Amino acid sequence: MDIDITSLLEDWPFDVENNIRRIEDHDGNELIQVRVEDGPFRGILQMNLDGRPDGTRPYGHDFALEYYEARYGASSRPSTDEGFILSRKACEELFDESRRIYERYVFLLQLADYDRVVADTTRNMRLFRFVNRHAAHEDDRTNLERWWPYVLRVHGTARCLRATQNGDRDQAVKIINDVRREIEELKDVDAQEFFVERERSLEALDSLESSLDEQREPTRRETLETELDRALENEAYELAADLRDELQGLDDIRS
Repeated sequence: MDIDITSLLEDWPFDVENNIRRIEDHDGNELIQVRVEDGPFRGILQMNLDGRPDGTRPYGHDFALEYYEARYGASSRPSTDEGFILSRKACEELFDESRRIYERYVFLLQLADYDRVVADTTRNMRLFRFVNRHAAHEDDRTNLERWWPYVLRVHGTARCLRATQNGDRDQAVKIINDVRREIEELKDVDAQEFFVERERSLEALDSLESSLDEQREPTRRETLETELDRALENEAYELAADLRDELQGLDDIRS
């Protein structure tokens, strides 16, 4: 078996603007590949689009989170959380799974695969809550809390862009405002990453909203007002009078 990947690298020249592609394996499963070039290192990263990014099935489940959720559900007193805790080892497994999912949805966002980004961020938020609720040690319970602003932002961004793709700008703006409010209302976490990510996330949402404003088609009123200003500048008073009449007609309809 030829294990040298030089031919693969030569067939896919490195381009920082186009370094991600979708492929299918021999069984028809969708994968993504990321072309990497960092100094002397050249390679291709590969991950599954569905299930775990690394293609494994921990304990016979699609995700380690599902395995531990099933254990919790089977515990003696799940309604009170007594009798169930996540050990250090279990938390390490879940932290690793969360990181793998994070690395995937960063690439999925670039591919505009918004449905999968929403699914992955939703799963990570569920994992955050589960660890915070059940970890045996305080530092494990709070370990992921610092990243809430970031995961909320990415989740909201994917939902917003999906709504924009579907032509629902009003829903996109509502999503931005809802996520902004949710991030602003988060309880402070004693970690520098939390405050940095909260600021970055709010700035990113503001930028996203500004880009939606730039892409928005002007309303009929805005178009008429622009045309009226232009007519007055050009001293086209007869046209300006007609435009004022049409604007007045819009006011009459609203009233």
